[in-house]
Amino acid sequence: MESVVPPPSPSKLPEKMVDYMDLPCPIPFEEIHREALRLNQRFSLSHSVFMGPTEIPSQSTETIKVPTAHYEFGANFIDPKLMLLGRIMTDGRLSARLKCDLAENLTMKANAQLTNEPHMSQGMFNFDYKGSDYRAQLQLGNGGLVGASYIQSVTPNLSLGGEIFWAGQQRKSGISYAARSLQVTTGQVASTGMVALSYVQKVSEKVSLASNFMYNYMSGDVTSSFGYDYILRQCRLRGKIDSNGCVAAFLEERLNMGLNFILSAELDHRKKDYKFGFGLTVGE
Repeated sequence: MESVVPPPSPSKLPEKMVDYMDLPCPIPFEEIHREALRLNQRFSLSHSVFMGPTEIPSQSTETIKVPTAHYEFGANFIDPKLMLLGRIMTDGRLSARLKCDLAENLTMKANAQLTNEPHMSQGMFNFDYKGSDYRAQLQLGNGGLVGASYIQSVTPNLSLGGEIFWAGQQRKSGISYAARSLQVTTGQVASTGMVALSYVQKVSEKVSLASNFMYNYMSGDVTSSFGYDYILRQCRLRGKIDSNGCVAAFLEERLNMGLNFILSAELDHRKKDYKFGFGLTVGE
C-alpha cells in the first residue's frame, strides 16, 4: 500500500513573486494629507465669513448701508435618499434644509429659518410627486400658507401648468398659469398682476444667452434684462444688464483642485449703489 503524502503546510507554500516592473500607481502626493483628514463621505462641515455693508430700507431714494461682519458655521449630510443642511450665524440666525425621498416618485422638502426677531421665523414643507408625464406639488407654510401647483406635458416640446395659493394670515390668494417649451421659453401670468416672460438660447456648448421681461399691470412696473453665461476651460463668467441701469458680473475661476477664486461686481447707477466682492472656496 502506497503511503499518502501529506499536503505542504502553509508555511512551506511558495511565496508569490512580485513584479516590480508592474506596481500599482499611487494616489497624488497632495491627496495624502487630504485622505488622512477626510470626514465621512456623507458628512461635511463648512465655514463662511461675511464682511460688508447691509442695506437698510429708508423712505429716501438714497440707500443706507451699515457695515456688518458675520461668521457662519454649516453642517451637511448628503445621502442618495436624504439630504440635511444646517447653518448657524453669529447673530443668532439658524437655517435648515431637508430633502427626503419618501417613495420612488414622492419627495418631501422642508425649509426653516429661526431668528431672534419676533414674527420673522419661517418654515415651509413641500411635497413633490413626479408622474410619467406630469408633476404635482403641495406647499404648507407658517402663517396659514397653502399652495398647490400642477404641470402637464401636452406635447414632447410643450408643457402647461397652473398654481394657486392662499395666505391665511394675510388673507391673500392668487392663481397663475405658465407655459414652457423645449427651447426653454417660459411665460407666466398671475392674478397678483405679474406677467413674466423668459427665453434662453444655447449658442454653443460653452455659451448661453438669456433674456427676461417682467410687467406688473397693477403697479405699472416694467423691467427687462439680458444675461450671458460663458464657460471657459478653468473659469466661468456670468453677467447681466437690466433696463434700470443695473450691471452685474460674476467670475469663478478654478485655481487648483479644491480651490476656487470668486470675483463679483454690481453697479446700480440710478441708485448710486456700487458693490464689489471677492472670495475663495476651499474644498470640492
